[in-house]
Amino acid sequence: MPKVAFLGDSISAGLHLAEDQAFPALLAQRMRGQPHAFRLINAGVSGDTTAGGLRRADWILKQRPDVVVVELGANDGLRGVPLDAIERNLRGILEKVRNAGAVPVLLGVRLPPSYGKDYVAGFEAIYPRLARELGVAHVSFFMEGVAGVPEMNLEDGLHPTAKGHERLAANVEPALREVIASVKRAPPQP
Repeated sequence: MPKVAFLGDSISAGLHLAEDQAFPALLAQRMRGQPHAFRLINAGVSGDTTAGGLRRADWILKQRPDVVVVELGANDGLRGVPLDAIERNLRGILEKVRNAGAVPVLLGVRLPPSYGKDYVAGFEAIYPRLARELGVAHVSFFMEGVAGVPEMNLEDGLHPTAKGHERLAANVEPALREVIASVKRAPPQP
């Protein structure tokens, strides 16, 4: 059974929810007993940034995951981190994952328009550009139907409710199923 690591922030960690209510755990539960079942490594850390993820990548890769789902960048964007630094960090993570023999999946993030048209557009362009350039699986906006939807978020307006996490799992599941299927078809690494 393949191992899938989620390298993420408070969303992957399921901040303010039980561990089994976070979308990575929900995905593992949904796929249990199916051909796309996997063992979960949830490396979501509240407040993490792309720089933090890049520093933690080696530790996660020591766990020898087959797939690494990268869910980072929101905290960078909310703090106004320069776009080139965000892109450099994400690229570094994806390259480390691939160089370790694992398959990366990049989850796209968006920002509220209040951060300025140019910054928001530049930020959101990073994810599809990296996915295209590096040839990695990509979910364009994994928080579709959750971000900005009051009933899907806790009172802070940023972190999903249990129902919101169910929607996130549904958003990510098709891409993850496809990647797991490709990993299972690939010949074993020597």
